[in-house]
Amino acid sequence: MNTDPIADIIARIKNAWLIRKKVVKAPYSNQKVALLKIFKEKGIIADFKIEGEARKEFVIFLSYLEDGSAPAENIIRVSKSGRRLYTGHKDIHAVRSGYGFSIISTSQGIMLGHEAKKRNLGGEIICKVV
Repeated sequence: MNTDPIADIIARIKNAWLIRKKVVKAPYSNQKVALLKIFKEKGIIADFKIEGEARKEFVIFLSYLEDGSAPAENIIRVSKSGRRLYTGHKDIHAVRSGYGFSIISTSQGIMLGHEAKKRNLGGEIICKVV
């Protein structure tokens, strides 16, 4: 069993990009639903659906640019199981001068870094997409 489900789904997406896979499957969790919604909104993935009754899993449809490359250079897991990183709203900065984005888990749910900053919310930095 993987102790870090977020790192697992990020690794699955990155590995699928390397071999130009169109679909990847991953185990279900509520936290991943919010993360995948943000990825879909930002164009990192094309879509996702949930399959199964007793044992749910995600079916993630990956997106690619016109030249066949991945839509993001890298997805970096910031806060890990062994080392959680938290930030206040004043310390949330643009990723790569606005060309990337961060995803933060706040008291009001998982959201983009600039959205959390607008709402004056801090929280755990889940990942950065560059």
